[in-house]
Amino acid sequence: MYLIKRPDAQQIESFITAQSRLDFTYSSIGATRVAQSPAGYRVDHNRIRLGTGKDLYEAAKLALCDWQHYRFEWLTLYRRNHPPEPEQTVAALAHALGLWVLNACRVVYVIEETEPLIRFAFAYGTLPEHAEAGEERFQVEWHAEDDSVWYDIFAFSRPNQMLSRLAYPYVRHKQKQFARESMLSMQDAVAAAGR
Repeated sequence: MYLIKRPDAQQIESFITAQSRLDFTYSSIGATRVAQSPAGYRVDHNRIRLGTGKDLYEAAKLALCDWQHYRFEWLTLYRRNHPPEPEQTVAALAHALGLWVLNACRVVYVIEETEPLIRFAFAYGTLPEHAEAGEERFQVEWHAEDDSVWYDIFAFSRPNQMLSRLAYPYVRHKQKQFARESMLSMQDAVAAAGR
């Protein structure tokens, strides 16, 4: 949703409630679980090594549960004050090109596995008032064989609204910025946990 004025907390809460009743804007619900993308979508896959050790993995998992990978100056996440869970609807508010952009997503799944590797992940998918259509997975992994801990983002998307089609080069720039800053936020979160 594109707005001229910054929405207040009540408007954002009403927006989240209304969007929570609507269907996803894409049909391949859950495809990020196995890192697959439907035809016609742009894929983004970004990974960063956070460090080593089971303790660091646990700190990364806690950071992900607290949405610390989503802490930027230019983007504000509105959510319930608890970890991600299926059916949870969230909204992200950004200021771009002189407009306020309010996007809605719903958590598709949360997984915690020990085979074939130890990982914790969740994904959310776009709802009708999102500028893009698609799904994004956020994952932390611990590879016991070399003790490494990774943060992994996998997403597929395409424009969902006319303005995002017209401004697509700028949209791509912001998607890449989001991935870079999300990885830096996770590095900061686990570094802070280790102090």
